[in-house]
Amino acid sequence: MKLRLRVDYASRAPAPSRAAIGRWARAALNGWRGTGVSLGVRVVNRAESARLNRRYRSRANATNVLAFPFAPPEGVRTDTLGDLVICAPVVNHEAANQGKSAAAHWAHIVVHGILHLRGYDHHTRAEAAVMERRETAVLRRLGFPDPYS
Repeated sequence: MKLRLRVDYASRAPAPSRAAIGRWARAALNGWRGTGVSLGVRVVNRAESARLNRRYRSRANATNVLAFPFAPPEGVRTDTLGDLVICAPVVNHEAANQGKSAAAHWAHIVVHGILHLRGYDHHTRAEAAVMERRETAVLRRLGFPDPYS
């Protein structure tokens, strides 16, 4: 599967390279039925994350990741999956607070966001269990520990 990945950096906080994000994205897309996927990732600061979270989720604070799946018009075929907006300061702060390596937490956030774009969610306990098992399996294949333990 060919991944067309666009990564925009709009934050001065430390963030992984495009290559690392691409590696984690490919792992999260394992099993994708298609020859290609287009995906956008924007790494932002707290202000931009809070603004988008307020606008699209009616929540006033910055958040680690927002997923915006692309829904093409009826009858239009596309390989565009959608966009992720990842708040670098929030992800880095969470990693430190949770005693995780920055790389492990960033990988988890990228995988989590892509699974949202693929239709996974965690509104119910059953949905959360399915999504968490999938995240854990992807992260294990990448060499990272279970993010929920």
